[in-house]
Amino acid sequence: MRNNSIPFWLLVLAVPAMAFLLPKLGLNEYYLYVGYVVLQYVVLATAWNILGGYAGYVNFGTGAFFGLGAYTALVLMKAFDAPLLIQIAGAAIIGALLGVGAGLLTLRLKGIFFSIATIAAAIVIETFILNWRFVGGATGMQIIRPEVPFGFDTYTRLLLFVMTILTVVAIIVARYIERSWLGRGLHAVRDAEAAAECSGVPTLRLKLIACAISGALMAAAGAPFPLYTSFVEPSSTFSLNYSVMALSMAVVGGMSRWWGPVLGAILIAGSQQYAASASPELHLFVVGLLMVIFVIMAPEGLVGLVKLARKSIQPVAKPIHLAEGAKAHD
Repeated sequence: MRNNSIPFWLLVLAVPAMAFLLPKLGLNEYYLYVGYVVLQYVVLATAWNILGGYAGYVNFGTGAFFGLGAYTALVLMKAFDAPLLIQIAGAAIIGALLGVGAGLLTLRLKGIFFSIATIAAAIVIETFILNWRFVGGATGMQIIRPEVPFGFDTYTRLLLFVMTILTVVAIIVARYIERSWLGRGLHAVRDAEAAAECSGVPTLRLKLIACAISGALMAAAGAPFPLYTSFVEPSSTFSLNYSVMALSMAVVGGMSRWWGPVLGAILIAGSQQYAASASPELHLFVVGLLMVIFVIMAPEGLVGLVKLARKSIQPVAKPIHLAEGAKAHD
C-alpha cells in the first residue's frame, strides 16, 4: 500500500462509523435528510463521471438508471418482501444489464447523437413504468415501511448510513478505475478514440464495462428511494433533473480525477439544499450560476483550481550560477 493511500483508507473506514454514530447524538432529522440527499448526488455524480468524464461520453440517462433502481427495489419489496440489501443488489444488477444493453445500442454513436440516444432510452423506460399497473402506473404507489432494523431509531438514520456505504463503494470503484488499466484505456478513448482503436485498445469492451459499472451505481443509488420517500411515482423518479445535476456536479468538480465529482456534488447539492430552505425557486438558479462561473473561469473545475494552488505554493528552485558551482567544487 502506498503511503498516500493510507489517509484515503482511513477516511473510508471513518466515514461509515461517523454516519452510524453521529445521528445517535441527537442531531435534527433535517440535517440527516440533507446528508442523505448530498450523498445520493455524490454517488450519481461519481457514477456519471465513469462514463462521461473518463471516456468522454456525455450521458443524459442518469434519471433512467436512478428510476429503474427505485422501481426494481419496489418490485422486489412488493413481490418478495425482500430486505433493503437485496433490493440494492437487485437494482445494481438490473442497472448493469441496462447499461450493457443501452451501450450496445448507442455507443457506436458519438457526440450529441449519443446524448440524444440516452434521453430516448430514458423516455422509453419511463413510458413502460407509466403503463405498468403492478407498480402503480402514472398515479404512483404508497410504500408501507417494515419495522426499522435493530440498531437504528428511524428510517432516516438507517438510510443515511446505507447511502454512506454506497458513497464509499462508488468512490473506491471510481478511484480504482482511474488508476487501473481500465482508466488508462478510457482516457485513450476520450482523447482520441480512433487512434486508440488503431493501437489495439479494445474500445467497445472498455466502454461497455464503463456503462455497466456506471449503470449499476446509479441504480443502486435509486434503490433506497422508495423507503425514503414512502411514495414513488414516475414523473419525479425519472426526472431529467438527476441527469442535469450529475453532469453539472462533475463539470464543477472536475472530470479528470475521482474526487472532482465528489467535491462538485457536495458544493452544488449542499448549496441547493440551503437555497431550497430559503426559497424553493432558488435552487435551480444556484446550479445554473455555479455552472456559468466554473465554465467561464475554471473549465477544469475544482480539480483545476487545486492544481493551480499547488503550483503557486511549490518552492521555486534557485538557479546555481557557474561561478558559485566552481567555488563549491573548490
